[in-house]
Parts: sequence; structure tokens; C-alpha cells
Amino acid sequence: MPHRPFVRAESIAALRDETFDLLVVGGGITGAGVVLDAAARGMRAALIERDDFASGTSSKSSKLVHGGLRYLQQGEIGLVYEALAERQRLLKNAPHLVTTLPFLIPMFGKGGVIPAKIARLLGGAMWGYDLTGGWRVGKLHKRLDKAEALSYMPTLPRERLVSAYLYYDAAADDARLVLTVLRTAALEYGAVVANRVAAVGVSKDSAGRADGVEVEADGERFTVRARAVVNAAGVWADDVRTFDEGTNPDSIRPAKGIHLTVPWEKVRNQIAAVVPVPSDRRSVFVVPNGRFTYIGTTDTDYDGPVDDPQCTPEDVEYLLSAINFSCTSEITPDDVVGTWAGLRPLVKSASSGRTADLSRRHSVATSTSGVVTITGGKLTTYREMAADTVDEVIEHVLASRPGFVGYPKSSTKHLRLRGAVGYDTLGRAADAFPDVPLEVVEHLGNRYGGEARELMAAIQHDSSLLEPVVAGLPYVRAEVEFAIRHEMATDVDDVLSRRTRARLLARDDSADAAGEVGQMIAAELGTDTATIERSAEEYQSSVLHERTSASLPETHLETLIGA
Repeated sequence: MPHRPFVRAESIAALRDETFDLLVVGGGITGAGVVLDAAARGMRAALIERDDFASGTSSKSSKLVHGGLRYLQQGEIGLVYEALAERQRLLKNAPHLVTTLPFLIPMFGKGGVIPAKIARLLGGAMWGYDLTGGWRVGKLHKRLDKAEALSYMPTLPRERLVSAYLYYDAAADDARLVLTVLRTAALEYGAVVANRVAAVGVSKDSAGRADGVEVEADGERFTVRARAVVNAAGVWADDVRTFDEGTNPDSIRPAKGIHLTVPWEKVRNQIAAVVPVPSDRRSVFVVPNGRFTYIGTTDTDYDGPVDDPQCTPEDVEYLLSAINFSCTSEITPDDVVGTWAGLRPLVKSASSGRTADLSRRHSVATSTSGVVTITGGKLTTYREMAADTVDEVIEHVLASRPGFVGYPKSSTKHLRLRGAVGYDTLGRAADAFPDVPLEVVEHLGNRYGGEARELMAAIQHDSSLLEPVVAGLPYVRAEVEFAIRHEMATDVDDVLSRRTRARLLARDDSADAAGEVGQMIAAELGTDTATIERSAEEYQSSVLHERTSASLPETHLETLIGA
């Protein structure tokens, strides 16, 4: 299969003119995993995304690649085992994107004493996590005394802190991971991938079998022909099923999760932490990210518009109550520089109850017309979900079609993602780019892996590309140029929300940068002035909507951290 350029215009042409073995609807992490798995097996595979890649849930997660301690406590031992095995594969296959992250679990008590039952339960959970697969990173959990815990997070309340546990998981930039999986599928295995292509119907042959998807792209409507269709649309999966089945199956129970970003100085956590929520049975993550720390997530039922989940004042209060219970800095809404809200596409169960207690296992189902729908699951297990989905396509859709010749088993367990090659030698290669500071080399390497050389060469040629996109953040103009030329970014939101994560880290400062980013897009793509100005204005309006929905004040990094 020839390699495909990751260029939208060429992808649209291929979608219009070619016939595929498999077409995926949905450009989040699940769909990305499916198209890579299929293409790596030798299928003519394609993927369409209505908006931008990872623009839904897959850019709004907790950014963790983990087994999930609470799933172990809920008895989901198999799920945790599988997730920790997948975590290890990602650490090997995408070392530039997925990194080991130590976690602190502080233990609070009265009068320096922890209730014996709680101590036994937590200690048992720690050993269970190690034995289920946590040991794969080469480190086991350990118990810390009070002084050791404070060395990792000096803002913990000394009078209530008794001791802590230290254990290990991993983290990744979720949107970057999605994009890398998609670029691997196209550039290495010939998949056709395009954003801003909306599914509007499912076409069927005379026998009632799905044979393509009707789409709209750039004002044009046409049918993408495919022998099999996979619905990986996440919280929109029921909408896609409606095109096929005629009625909405109402199978998804969305759960909203929100996060807050605050200056790191407010928390000063050297490592990630898991802290309790007062008067609740849940805990939230507190994760350092350079000059910032993010706090989350909530896990609540959601019945609003799935296209626009927002952080509410109640969400802010919930997370601030959690961090302030475990931190002496007294963090307020004035300290919040970014928020994000996403919806988990949980599969409905017969029993009611909290969404926090619903299983994160995935479900694969095939309709009478042959459309395969994958729902549920979690970021960490996307590869296994994808392999299960493609197996279903082969066994229950393609195997019954004329001319079927068979396909090999999934090969993605050991498939290294784009950028993994050359990542380990990037430091030595920096000597060839003397005008690129070492901190920028490290930053680019941890986002692009071996491909960082291309950005470093661009900076070496044009020093203006070293200028920051947003003052106080590590992103440089070379990343904007690369996003437009090589990552299918077409508007301001693509660049500031997902190709970089400026919006999550500095909401209001990123809005100030919208005009300049728009000008770079116009220069690269030839977009007309009115269109690009509208793109910048829409981004700024979206940021304002996000801030006012949460009743948060306007905040700028220069005021808070002296950027």
C-alpha cells in the first residue's frame, strides 16, 4: 500500500474517487486506533471526522495512561490488567509521547492516626495494583512517612497529614497521541484520513448491506464507498447508528469530566497526586505540567447538548474544594487560567447509579446491515479496542462478502508510532542546530519525537520561528507552521486547542494570540482575509463563552506567574 500524504485536499479527492475495504467514522482515539490497525493489516482503510481530530472527548481527558486504581477497587481486575499491559506497550511504542509519572496518595487522619480499616484497604489496593501489572514499569509502590510526602508536595496540610503512598503510572498529551496515530496510519500504511468531513447517511446495496457513507465536505455531498463501515463516533455513536438503523438506540450514557489549570506555584507538587474530595467517595488527580498544575476530573451524569459541554460554577467549586482540602495555598477562581470539559461515552447498563461506578469496558456490536459500532472503553486501552473492532469487521462483515481472501492478525502490539524512531538520538542531533536552545529541543522532542529535527531545521533557517506563540508557554511558531503544513490544521482553534495546548494552559492569553495564528494560517493556506478573521473571532468568542459559563474572571499569565 503506498504511503499517503497527510494533506486534506488530497485526502478529500481520494475519498471521493476510491473504494475502501474499511471506512471509520470518528476521528478520536478509538477511530484513530481502528484505522491504523486496519491499514497495518493491509486493508485499504480510510477515516473521516466531522470536526477536527480529537476535538471531542479525546482532547479533554485527564491525559493519563493508566490502569485505574478505582477500577481495581470496583472489582474490574481484568480491565486493570489489560490497561496496565497497554500502558507498557505505549511506553515502548511511543516513548516521545508517553512517559512514566509517579503519583502520591497522601493519607490524612486525626491526631496523627489513620483508621485501621482505611489503611488496610489502601495498602491492599497498592499491592493489587502492582500485582495486576503496575510492576511492569520496573518499580513497586512504597509507603512514605510524613517528611517524605511533604518533600513531594510541601503544600500538604501538615497537621492532618500522617503518611502517603508512592506508586507509578504514565501520562500523555491525548490530542497529540490521536494525531500521531492518524499520521502513522497515513504516512506509514497508506490510510486516507480527513477532518471536517461529516457523515450524513449510510448507503446500502440491493441486499441491504452497508456499502459506504454519505458525507458532506466543503459544501459538497458525495458517497465514500467501502466494503465495511465502523462507527467510532464516541458520544455521537447513536447519531451515526440512526443513519443506519432508522431510530436512535439511546445506548450511550454521557458522563462529564472537567479539569482546572492553575499556576504550579499554587500547589508546588513535584509529582502527581491523588487527593480526596470532601464529603464524596471520589478522588481527583493533581498533575504537574511545567509551570502549571491541572486538577480533575469530575464524573457526573450529563444531559445537555453533547456538542458543547461546559465547566460550570458548581464544577469549579467541586474541584477547588478538593484541592483546598489537601493544599494550604487557598486556591480561588482568580487563579484558574484554563478549564476543559469532556464527555465519556459510557455504555448504559441495566442498573442505575453513579457514572463513576459504570464499567469502562468497551462494547463492539454489528447491525443487520453490517455497520460495526465500538463504544465505551478508555484512552489507555484504545489499541486493544481497535484490534477487537477490526477482528469483528473481518469475521462478521468482510468474511461473508464475495472475494474475501483474509487478513492477518493485528500487528499493533509492537508497532512503533510516528516519531518514536530517532527520539533517543535527538539530544546528540542538537549539535547540528546551534540556534535552537536545548530547552526547545527537549520540548519539541517530547511532542514530535524524531520528527522534531524537521522543526529544528526550520528554526535554524528562520529564527522568527523560535518566537513563542503565547508568552509564558513553551510553544513556538515553528509548531504552528508544522501544524498547518503537516498536521491538517485549518483554523485557529485547531492550532491553539489541539496542535498546541495553549487554550488549556492559558485560556485568555491564547485568545490574544488568535489573530497572529490566523495570519500564519492565511499565509500558508491562502485563506481569504474574511474567513481567517472569522476563525480568530470565533475562537475568541468560544474562549469567552467557556470563561463566562464557569463564572471565572479573566486571568493572564503575566499577572499570575510573571510571564
